[in-house]
Amino acid sequence: MNTSSIQPLSRTLLALGLALAGTFASFAATTTPAHAQSQRTYYSVALQTPIAGPRSEIIRGIMWKCAGDACTASRDVSRPVFVCSRLVKKIGPVASFRTPDGDLSAEDLTRCNAH
Repeated sequence: MNTSSIQPLSRTLLALGLALAGTFASFAATTTPAHAQSQRTYYSVALQTPIAGPRSEIIRGIMWKCAGDACTASRDVSRPVFVCSRLVKKIGPVASFRTPDGDLSAEDLTRCNAH
């Protein structure tokens, strides 16, 4: 190969490298907001009895963060009463269970704590 045939090849490789770098950068930019949004608090819980110290618990893929008499977590796909029941099994009875759509009804809260 002579110098004149190497030059177009190196330009092509440079263009390919820049295109790949741009693709990765745009992918990272589009996935970051979705990840940040999934970490937002969706459930807010008041426990009947405060826990001794801060505690984190992963329950069916959801990270619960608890301290004192409060726990928070991001959204799950299950109905809130089932999410609540799973939390009760790991942490203990709850006094209230809130989502952005409102609090669990007294009936659902009783069902939640019965498990």
